[in-house]
Amino acid sequence: MRIVFFGTPNVAEIVLNSLIDQNIEIVGVVTRPDKPKGRSQKMQPPPVKSCAEKRIPNIPVFQPKRASTPEFCETLKGLNADLFVVVAYGEIIKQMLLDLPPKGCINVHFSLLPRWRGAAPMQHTLLHGDKETGVSIIEMVLALDAGAVLGEKKISVPEDMTCSELSSKLCQLSGPLLIDVMKKIENSTVTPHTQDEAQVTIAPKITPEMCKIDWSRSASDIHNQVRALSPRPGAWTQVLVHGQPKRLKVLRTRLSEAQAGYSKAGWFISTGQGVIEILELQLEGKKALSIKNFISGISQVSLI
Repeated sequence: MRIVFFGTPNVAEIVLNSLIDQNIEIVGVVTRPDKPKGRSQKMQPPPVKSCAEKRIPNIPVFQPKRASTPEFCETLKGLNADLFVVVAYGEIIKQMLLDLPPKGCINVHFSLLPRWRGAAPMQHTLLHGDKETGVSIIEMVLALDAGAVLGEKKISVPEDMTCSELSSKLCQLSGPLLIDVMKKIENSTVTPHTQDEAQVTIAPKITPEMCKIDWSRSASDIHNQVRALSPRPGAWTQVLVHGQPKRLKVLRTRLSEAQAGYSKAGWFISTGQGVIEILELQLEGKKALSIKNFISGISQVSLI
């Protein structure tokens, strides 16, 4: 079965690698345009483009500003693909594109739909302290993440798991699940399951306002905020370091029953309900450090 793969960031790159490893017939790769990065603002390719050019160099890579145009649809028609596979592509795909492949378009989504439809399902899973999540493979329809579920894989979510750790785990599950669903589509043995609209929750994009820590909230809420945003964009707070105001990212925490304070024993902060222990953090302009290494270099710090 001939497929066109749509994807852009690292999570999509991992899935693409899984398909390549299994010798899936990829006839085209579609990703977002290169972007300037870093202080030099040098143009950098998306991870999916780098992967495709390295591992399947004879396969065309397309980077349209907008995929859902009549002109690009004509380009894709020429590939004679049976199926489009979409993983974190970064653009809402319109009906003209969904209608192209004879076996349809499918999407890899990092939650157990219909819970957490939208741009940031993993972050909202952790923000809300969900104990279970997973990967869903769905038919793509014009409505956001609303298509029938073709396959899913569930996992439990430990209370100390960060977003980067959850992403890694779900990416590992995605490749084998996706390939299983693709085989069923090819053999016409897949069984779609309609989503229950009454159970829908939405996972909107993470905004800068969601990243600042409000210490009047409960320790549990702050702990979930930290792990949901770790390592990027990172939950942050303002501190005084030897009398100088600095922005501090908090990257890892745990709930504690210790007395609040900052000492060689650690940093324990009193919240609106309970105490939270800081385990890993990053001062602006510096690298991430364990709390032990941070304290050894900074003897005095306090919240603003």
